[in-house]
Amino acid sequence: MSRNDTIGVAIWGAGTVSSGHLRAYLRNPHCRVVAIGSRTKAGAEAKAREVGIDPGSITLYHSLDDLVHDPAVDALSICTPHSRHAQDVITVANAGKHLLVEKPIAMNLEQLRAMDAAVTRAGIVSACGFVLRYNPMVETARALVQDGTFGDLLYVQTDYWHNPEQSGYPGSENHIAHMDASAMMLGGCHAVDLARFLMGSDIVSVSAVETRGALEAPHAPMQAAVVKFANGAIGKVSACVAQWMPYQFNVDLLGTDGGLRDNRFFSRKLVGATDWATFPTETPNSGLVSHHPFDGEINHFVSCIRNGRQSHANVRDAVNTHEALFAIEQSAQQNGAAISLLLAR
Repeated sequence: MSRNDTIGVAIWGAGTVSSGHLRAYLRNPHCRVVAIGSRTKAGAEAKAREVGIDPGSITLYHSLDDLVHDPAVDALSICTPHSRHAQDVITVANAGKHLLVEKPIAMNLEQLRAMDAAVTRAGIVSACGFVLRYNPMVETARALVQDGTFGDLLYVQTDYWHNPEQSGYPGSENHIAHMDASAMMLGGCHAVDLARFLMGSDIVSVSAVETRGALEAPHAPMQAAVVKFANGAIGKVSACVAQWMPYQFNVDLLGTDGGLRDNRFFSRKLVGATDWATFPTETPNSGLVSHHPFDGEINHFVSCIRNGRQSHANVRDAVNTHEALFAIEQSAQQNGAAISLLLAR
């Protein structure tokens, strides 16, 4: 694709998160929204109107097979429920369309490996919805890491603490009883992915514990895991959704020459400093979809397509994040047994 071409983009799945994708696409000068698909055309039409698109100016679909065979569609965001991500990704990849799929991208190893194979075979550009990679605080933290501010990293800690009812997430009343997966799978996947991203290394083993407390929960709402990385470093990730408190996403890095705690950092390079320095920024401490940095994610995805390069958050990269998630589930069910990952690479 020429860098001067406008990319025709579509959305498949018209739930809450799709609004963020659509608005970001509409703000990007290098693409145009040509289609929206949902289970019903009425749902697709309502989503178009919500974001200010005249439904008559685009094509509305209720079939993914029909959408992916639209010659005007070059790329699409898959925003369907997570249980459908695998089958949708394979359908899109087989049609040769570039794709961005929301997280978690798969719910088991079989789905994950089938998706990875389909995307690799198709040779398309792919990206996964780990949107916190584009949060301003995270971008600054990664820049400091790459600049050597902290020396060699020794330890990383990331914590996803989010009671969606307390934070006002739509439709989250009595969310514990309605969980269809564990806290680590549903939101803690951001913590696992961000730990890998900041450490710059894959996870090779995990040991995890979980509890439901006195709650009648179908899946664990409180989980924590110690992880070991291929570079020899260690870390901790947690996911908790039962507590009654404002949303908190902790990021901690410890290195041979300094450390970071959210937007506070300390380093040998800060000659004369005796305490933490603070950089003003936007932190990831909100669970609201409207707070997520979709512009950064979509702009990155579009840039990758225009320049013919793969995203740092592509499906192949996400394999290790999801292998770690599945290993955490297995370890927690085995009372913290250490689980080594068999990397599907």
